[in-house]
Amino acid sequence: MQRVLIDANVLYPTVLREVVLAVAGRGLFAPLWSARLLDEWRHVAARGGDEHAAIAAADIALLRDRWPLAQIAPDPALEATLSLPDENDTHVLAAAISGRADLILTRNLRDFPPRTLARFGLSRIDPDRFLMAHLECTPDEVLAAVDAIWQRARAFPQSPPTPRALLKKAGLPGLGRALERRTAARPGNNGVR
Repeated sequence: MQRVLIDANVLYPTVLREVVLAVAGRGLFAPLWSARLLDEWRHVAARGGDEHAAIAAADIALLRDRWPLAQIAPDPALEATLSLPDENDTHVLAAAISGRADLILTRNLRDFPPRTLARFGLSRIDPDRFLMAHLECTPDEVLAAVDAIWQRARAFPQSPPTPRALLKKAGLPGLGRALERRTAARPGNNGVR
């Protein structure tokens, strides 16, 4: 099974994280992260105030409970030997190497040069392309994962009007378009499936 280190910019915002982890929950890949990545998520969420910080802390606890083997403890000595365009991202690379990840899932591709990653047997991909690739290989699993997220999102008054709009807002416009194309031919469909 593919081992995927999930960067903090994918763990937060919420809908993006939920879609990615719903796909992981269907057994399509093994998610990985470090305590530092979870702390980055908590820190960014806390900018929204105490309520956002409390929600992030609860979500992180649930994440750790659901995937107890996902958290990687990178070697600090390894991190000190690594170099990336943004030195603040070396901890991400160190976690990926320590966790024997196959790839880094990030929205920040430019700070993870392919040549540098290749030296460690790694690659990187953005969440939209990653999920679209899974849609091509295992469409039923991805459709079911997105449908579950969409059904929960519909309960909120400020929810986007369609699954495609929800995915676009989450930074997954390609996945939204692909799902809409796949479901357009199905008459009477008011959801993803």
